[in-house]
Amino acid sequence: MAERVSEKSVQPAGEPVSYRRILALARPEIGVLSVATGALVISSGLTLVYPQAVAWMVDSIGGEPRPLPWVGVLTFDQMALGMLCLFAVASVFGAVRAWLFTIAGERIVARLRTDLYEAILGQEISFFDQSRTGELTNRLASDTTVLQNTVTVNISMALRFGASVLGGVAMLVYTSPRLAALALSIVPVVAIAASLYGRLIRRWSKDVQDALADATTVAEETFSGVRTVRAFAREKGEVARYREAVDRSYALAAKRALAMGVFNGFIGFAGYGSIAAVVWYGGRLVLDGRMSSGELTAFLLYTLMVAFSTSALANLFGDFMRASGASQRVFHLLDTVSAFEHGGEEIDRVSGDVRFDGVGFVYPSRPDVVVLDGFDLAVAPGRAVALVGPSGSGKSTVAQLLTRFYAPVSGRVLVDGRDIAELDGSSLRRHIGVVSQEPILFATSIRDNIRYGRPEAGDAEVRAAATAANALSFIETFPEGLDTMVGERGVRLSGGQKQRIAIARAILEDPAILILDEATSALDSESEHLVQEALDRLMEGRTTLIIAHRLSTVRDADEVVVLEGGRVVERGSHDELVTKAGLYRRLVERQFAS
Repeated sequence: MAERVSEKSVQPAGEPVSYRRILALARPEIGVLSVATGALVISSGLTLVYPQAVAWMVDSIGGEPRPLPWVGVLTFDQMALGMLCLFAVASVFGAVRAWLFTIAGERIVARLRTDLYEAILGQEISFFDQSRTGELTNRLASDTTVLQNTVTVNISMALRFGASVLGGVAMLVYTSPRLAALALSIVPVVAIAASLYGRLIRRWSKDVQDALADATTVAEETFSGVRTVRAFAREKGEVARYREAVDRSYALAAKRALAMGVFNGFIGFAGYGSIAAVVWYGGRLVLDGRMSSGELTAFLLYTLMVAFSTSALANLFGDFMRASGASQRVFHLLDTVSAFEHGGEEIDRVSGDVRFDGVGFVYPSRPDVVVLDGFDLAVAPGRAVALVGPSGSGKSTVAQLLTRFYAPVSGRVLVDGRDIAELDGSSLRRHIGVVSQEPILFATSIRDNIRYGRPEAGDAEVRAAATAANALSFIETFPEGLDTMVGERGVRLSGGQKQRIAIARAILEDPAILILDEATSALDSESEHLVQEALDRLMEGRTTLIIAHRLSTVRDADEVVVLEGGRVVERGSHDELVTKAGLYRRLVERQFAS
């Protein structure tokens, strides 16, 4: 088979993401962030003034008031009042900084979640075959929140504490170069420890996020299949499975927490040890008359400011490492672009001529199993062709290829003589209606489910489609009529009711090509009669591909195509095939015998 591969532009999931790209998420909010940064500069600058003000106040106790730069001589009380005003102004700008950075963060995470959701929906169907729902929802919820904090609030804190460190160090050097050299002697040791700590945290944080995604997947599977869980009395087993996944994430998080505790303890010891050394040496300088008490007080306050800000930066460094792990998964999904699913020629009209020309296919998740091999089929506009055969013969795969959910690895699928590989997938599917064995309804109203394919349709069109689908009669028995909520996956409706809603949805969409995939196989006789009657109306004038086991749904087809092992073994009308001693006749006899 000549293999056809869909092109993708993918950043490998394990490749570290540059911080420049993470920070680029904040680019649309540059205006708000600029104002917030201005407020940060003012508040941080004013904060750097207060230790010096304390020094002036300490030195003025019991002595003559000191002249202050740009102000002149102030009394002790005036200095205290001035310091209070300084704190008030700094607090106002600090509040503005926190508010604007938080608002920008909420906008960024909302936009990121939308972009990520759109990127996930744009993936090929094979992507969903190999991905778990819980993992994807965890990416939308947890990983994006980590990135939100990184690009806004944490950036704000980093700028704030970074300014405090730089400004504090400058004031330390200005106040006493000797003491500054002693206080800053621990910086190289802290930098080396932070580098080692960051590498560990980045790796462990990625593992924690993956483990949380596993736990979310277990919960999603259990909730979606709760009836099966309850039917087999497996509640305790599912709780144990979820607990195992949670315990695994807890063990990883505990290891990460231990590293964080050790690192923070080390930073705290280094900081307080530095302060103790400063007090000892500074006290000797005061006793020797080489430094005033106010200058030592200011130096200690600046030292505390630098120590506190350095400790906060260390914690933020750990957050940045966690964000790096989360960003690998988020950007991997954003960068995975399906050339097969997107692009191609837009089509406005379809007559319904369908042809499979030497099609071969294997599922990406099972590359060693050949599903179709040299499959040929031609369906003229307005004709109905039924595909029958044992399970696993490739019947539903034909429908999946026609809707371009997958690409054939060899051969071509043509609609109106055009290879669908050259058409835009969404544009093609607007002309194809599907009614499956278990139709998926969304947890909205009956009206919204019917007009899902045509959201602009009016109530009169919705009611006409429901009438044609034999659905209006039961809809009107509900107190809320078309506004009745169907529940998750249509759980509040019976199988026959869901099927007729799906048919009404297809009627309203008015497709040129129709796929009926086991549309009546799960229904009782009465429901099947009503559904089949609605399907007959739906099929009128449309090219129809019928996939079914029940012969009552295929005997009126214009042609019956029998598949076995991915190949066509028989074709003809129902009456022709039952007279032959072939597979179709055996299937008929087996069904009547049962």
